[in-house]
Amino acid sequence: MDTDKSGINIPYAPTDAADLYPETDGKPTAASDLHLEILIWLLQTLEAHFAQMPDVYVSGDILTYYTEGDPRAVVAPDVLVAFGIGQKQRHTYKVWEEGKVPDFVMEFSSKTTYQNDLTDKMALYAALGISNYLLYDAEALYLPSPLMGFQLVKGVYVPVPPGVNGGIHSDVLGLDFHIRERHLAVYDPVNEQWLQTPAEQHAARAENAETRAENAETRAENAETRAAQETIARQKAEEELKRLQEQLAHLQART
Repeated sequence: MDTDKSGINIPYAPTDAADLYPETDGKPTAASDLHLEILIWLLQTLEAHFAQMPDVYVSGDILTYYTEGDPRAVVAPDVLVAFGIGQKQRHTYKVWEEGKVPDFVMEFSSKTTYQNDLTDKMALYAALGISNYLLYDAEALYLPSPLMGFQLVKGVYVPVPPGVNGGIHSDVLGLDFHIRERHLAVYDPVNEQWLQTPAEQHAARAENAETRAENAETRAENAETRAAQETIARQKAEEELKRLQEQLAHLQART
């Protein structure tokens, strides 16, 4: 129970940190169904890629508070990756508790966000010291390029030029981001493979297994066909040999 200066007793309850730092801002997760579909795909893909690295945290649209005591100092990147903090589930990302800012953030730009993504939000991420900042325009309508990357150099974001294969390289993640057949794609240049979600990996393994089974069946059928052909050829050879032996015996009998 607390008492104000007028002497009136005013009940109160301790303030929960969740009240000071809400877990949601009430805004939609994505600008459209297309954005949401691609966002889910990318998060699942990155989580699968870093699954064997327990210190790597991958999340999306999580409220990220960057100034302790100021709940208005908050941003919610569409995608963030942070190294060295572990894969445990979080309700919010508080920079002072994690001990660092994310290493990588990505925004899915839309008609209502692209200008802010290129100005105020870019300036904020640079000021926070986030190493890599990527922008993706799924509709290819709003950004100067559907896929843009920036690397922090001395506190300023410097554009990352496309590589010889057209991808935007993230030096923090060690991955290349591409527009492939009009869809976002991620390539691992070390292992020389395109990243997939667990569902896509499972489907690919099933397809490969089916292909191997079909190839084995084809090889078995081919082997069976060759064996049958060899049997027929052997029978013909034996019949021809028998005919020649009979002819020879007939000639010998006449002489």
